Amino acid sequence: MCPALTTLTPPHVATEAFTDAGAAVDRLEEIYERNTQFLRDRFEAYANGEAFTTRVRATYPVVRITTSNYVRLDSRLSYGFVARPGVHETSITRPDLFRTYLTEQIGLLIQNHGVAVEVGLSNEPIPIHFAYRRDINVESAVSAGSSPILRRSLRDVFDTPDPAMMDDAIADGTLELPPGTPEPLSLFRATRIDYSLRRLYHYTGTDPEHFQNFVIFTNYQFYVDAFVQLCQERLASGQIGPEAFVGPGNVVVRSARLGGGTRGVGPERTPQMPAFHLVQPGYRGTTLINIGTGPSNARNITDHVAVLRPHAWLMLGHCAGLRSTQRLGDYVLAHGYVREDHVLDRELPLWVPIPALAEMQVALEEAVGEITGLTGFELKHLMRTGTVASVDNRNWEIGGPAIIQRLSQSRAIALDMESAAIAANGFRFRVPYGTLLCVSDKPLHGEIKLAGMASEFYRQRVGQHLQIGLNALEKLKDQESERLHSRKLRSFAEVAFQ
Repeated sequence: MCPALTTLTPPHVATEAFTDAGAAVDRLEEIYERNTQFLRDRFEAYANGEAFTTRVRATYPVVRITTSNYVRLDSRLSYGFVARPGVHETSITRPDLFRTYLTEQIGLLIQNHGVAVEVGLSNEPIPIHFAYRRDINVESAVSAGSSPILRRSLRDVFDTPDPAMMDDAIADGTLELPPGTPEPLSLFRATRIDYSLRRLYHYTGTDPEHFQNFVIFTNYQFYVDAFVQLCQERLASGQIGPEAFVGPGNVVVRSARLGGGTRGVGPERTPQMPAFHLVQPGYRGTTLINIGTGPSNARNITDHVAVLRPHAWLMLGHCAGLRSTQRLGDYVLAHGYVREDHVLDRELPLWVPIPALAEMQVALEEAVGEITGLTGFELKHLMRTGTVASVDNRNWEIGGPAIIQRLSQSRAIALDMESAAIAANGFRFRVPYGTLLCVSDKPLHGEIKLAGMASEFYRQRVGQHLQIGLNALEKLKDQESERLHSRKLRSFAEVAFQ
């Protein structure tokens, strides 16, 4: 039997109080870098065959605030304050990546409550996998010898990812805390964020550092091709704003205004959901992700993008028109969703409404008018506002009369497979969401998508549809982020961080 191991940790760090948000984030980064380096050094020794007689552990840094009353300075915000007196804290990962975000959130806490925040060590262990920016090869180089110490598995020496620390109980409102336990400051624990940061690279082929705060999801390669071409043109022209374009493999193309040039090599295989980023200062550019087909993909990618706390995400894709008055190429602006996709039924019950967000709706409608040149009643020739149904069966139209009856009862005007999941996860994770679809077929009215028709349809509409989406995002970028993050997305007892 192997002897029980004691635990080797970095030297203790005393908790410090800060009234300056920048200094607090500096301290968070110092602790994080020290502790992850400690783990990396010992893992490399382990991989090189060193015998360990102790466990190895380092924990994430923590930020904490303690308040004794309900008073706060600014009540207009939907975030930036704790809901009730007491101790509130969250573990922190990658403060280098989240520096701007953390500085704002911590600064609002100090400003709104008039108290210092504390920075120190949490009790949440850093899994050895997450001490590295990318996935590590956990196959130990230790040869199988006679000593039981040399045969210790990775989990006997290091902390590994624990599913219990990577759930979404905080976001889902199901977290049950023992009496006296500090309440959460953030929707996500550090381990949950680290998990998603690595999933993002796995699925999209780009590092989380490149993701921008305004995101477009699409389900067709045509939109990717149009986006890539548009980005290349903007960079080549040297226009003010965009600094670079990043594609899978972290291939970076710099703006001609900044000297141009390309660095990096594309991946041998296209990632499952490739991402493309038009980078602007302060993460105010645009990320486009081709999520493929189906609600499972839509839920999967939004589960992970949500930890980056974007300011808005938007679904641009194709749909089936359900009304006889619609034409191929018409636009549908979703103001409600019928959730027949079932991917979030447990986390977000069907009785929970997914409301339209005024800021998103206005930006999208104005963008359609500006790009098409239509206004007022004339805009109705091209765009309908109504309910979108999302299903999990691609062949819904041959599913029998029951689905057709439910669609009729819901007053849905369009159907796809992804929009409801993207909107529902936006609501669930407090990320502003919107949907603008383009009618590509009308199966209930005998207009089935065929190869020849599809080519002409795509040629005429994809570029315009993308321009509308980008125009809408520019309108959202011009708004204050405090206004964009609507109170509709937050409940009566929320975490403080946006």
